[in-house]
Amino acid sequence: MSRFAAPSRLWAAALTGLVLSGCTDYEGFIILPAGPDASTEDYCIIPEFEIYAGGPGRDAVPALTNPRLLEAETVDYLDDEELVVGLRIDADIVAFPLRVLWYHEIVNFDLNGRSLAITHCPLTGSSIAFDRGPVGDAEFGVSGLLYRNNLMMYDRNDEESFWPQMSRQGACGPRSGTQLVMYPVMEMTWGAWREMHPISWVMTLETGFDRNYDVYPYGNYRELNNPDILFPLDIDYRRPLKERVLGVIDDSGGVGYPFGELARLGPLGVVEHDGDTGAPGGAVIFWDGDARTAMAYSTLVDGTAHTFAVVGGQIVDTESGSTWRVDGVATDGPLIGAELEAVPAAYISFWFAWAAFESEAALWVAD
Repeated sequence: MSRFAAPSRLWAAALTGLVLSGCTDYEGFIILPAGPDASTEDYCIIPEFEIYAGGPGRDAVPALTNPRLLEAETVDYLDDEELVVGLRIDADIVAFPLRVLWYHEIVNFDLNGRSLAITHCPLTGSSIAFDRGPVGDAEFGVSGLLYRNNLMMYDRNDEESFWPQMSRQGACGPRSGTQLVMYPVMEMTWGAWREMHPISWVMTLETGFDRNYDVYPYGNYRELNNPDILFPLDIDYRRPLKERVLGVIDDSGGVGYPFGELARLGPLGVVEHDGDTGAPGGAVIFWDGDARTAMAYSTLVDGTAHTFAVVGGQIVDTESGSTWRVDGVATDGPLIGAELEAVPAAYISFWFAWAAFESEAALWVAD
């Protein structure tokens, strides 16, 4: 199931400017203690040998802060099939195109009193939103360091700490072990998002930086069966490395739901999640192949746990017969307008990364 994988020569050569190197002396700051009596035990809670410098230094990938937004109906720079990261908090609905996140990875975003960080790591395909409250509302930046090939953020406090995105906690520095609160996001096609949320805001391409947002910057890296990764890692080969997976974290280690397995359910699918995510009434997975997305929800509606199934090509609940979309909104029936509560500790990433960070998680396979 697991063996060592390293980048091929062709892949390493294709990544111009990315150099395999340790990270103890790194582009203007040292993240590990120096000196003869130095110890990493009280500085990093992750193994130093699993941290690499990606080549470009700190902020070479520039995080954004409160970028310009446009109304969805005015957007003409996105194709229906490209992916966006969608955030919905109460009446606030915002989409962040991956074509921008590939080049910036972090968007520090203030929303009605909330200080958020919308993050996407292109190397692990992971999209997660965080509350910046645990770092005193400080902004996050891109350190240029990678842990298990995953983005390591740093906080812009006087005493900086380092935060691997998929660890969801501080890993090096004074805030090591501090947990980040997750906000649920959905990664889906722009066409599906626009249809579900015609009245929403969208991050523009006008970021103030000279980037060609029309081009994916990593060649064929994201192709399903591309076996290459940037830095050495033990790989779980039960699924294609770059397969997108909905990872759901729970008290038993979590479950990974590969999109290839979910697709075996048909264009739409429902899976009862077997594990305690903290969601009231338990959790259920909704799948929509056309939207290229899946999400986990609490089954509770008006204080009552509901069961869901695909009937007649639609997701319906057994109790009321109402129809539901993949974003957890009832679109027809007695419960029309009701919204299921999304599970915050659920996000999409590449399979190899989910398996590396959640090695005890179960792998779901369609029956």
